[in-house]
Amino acid sequence: MSVNTQLSAPLVSVIIPTYNRPNYLQQALQSAVNQTFKNIEIIVCDNCSDVNPLPIVEAFADERIYFFRHPQNIGMVANIISGFVIARGKYVASLHDDDMWEEDFLAKLIPPLEANSDLAVAFCDHYMITTDGQIDDVLTQECSRVWKRADLKAGIHQPFYQIAVENMSIASANAAVIRKDIIDWEVIPLEVGGSYDLYINYLCSRSGMGAYYHPEKLTRYREHEIKDTMTDNPQINIRKGKNHLFCYEQFINDERIKDIHPHCQQRLIEVHHYLGMNLLKAGQPEAAIAHFKYVLQRKRLSLRAIAALLFAFIRSLFISKLLGEKGYVTEERKQATLA
Repeated sequence: MSVNTQLSAPLVSVIIPTYNRPNYLQQALQSAVNQTFKNIEIIVCDNCSDVNPLPIVEAFADERIYFFRHPQNIGMVANIISGFVIARGKYVASLHDDDMWEEDFLAKLIPPLEANSDLAVAFCDHYMITTDGQIDDVLTQECSRVWKRADLKAGIHQPFYQIAVENMSIASANAAVIRKDIIDWEVIPLEVGGSYDLYINYLCSRSGMGAYYHPEKLTRYREHEIKDTMTDNPQINIRKGKNHLFCYEQFINDERIKDIHPHCQQRLIEVHHYLGMNLLKAGQPEAAIAHFKYVLQRKRLSLRAIAALLFAFIRSLFISKLLGEKGYVTEERKQATLA
């Protein structure tokens, strides 16, 4: 990129949320600093890590980097969104502290946005890497196929709510650049939780604007055992399920994306089933029942849901009987007595 082009280039805000991953943070920062597109501000938002990562930031001695440390842990989503709120750029891009960008990521995604003011977002494909940073070719290809980027046509897509919400092709957490002013970042609900990137995709797509897809793999997404995406812990899965439930309940009520309401309704069924199963695993059969009932009412032949509902109901009766025999008073019985 020429000097004159750089001088007239728009400001891009790079948001790097971080928490307790100093080694990965250094790598993510390095990939941001190395961008061939130079007119950037890099906003590092630390969610009150056990060890302050300020020395890592200061070691770069780069005046484009701004460091913000929350005095207490405010939660993952609030930490991420705080960076978007204070960003000054015309465009914003998220880079999680354990991911990395190729050096021409911004250089290849900013020009399409600048050339067409009717684009909300530009995004690309990405590599999958191991904990030690090695590219996993098999997983990379599988990821591109699953999220339907492998055969996605390069160029402009408008409307793109099917790509954004139904196919979830846009990895807005690490592989997208967004026109900042199309989203009111201060009112994103915290209930979206770990599904915040899906919710951002939804907000971009419902704008009526377009999306630009660049098929090259310009970023690297790290998979490791401590990510929520890699766990079978029922408590974590319950949290994830509730996040998805909140999102799809919002989507199903938005007429601007009514063409994919059937997909959203199907996803709601799947999420209720997922929540029910994980509530059972967590020893909460009474809470699971409502989710299985939802599935049964909308999916007549769900034998697995029927079996799980019966199991939850029988277990709930058994526990209630056991507590009753031991003289415990449940909250429901207490309320009935007070009434």
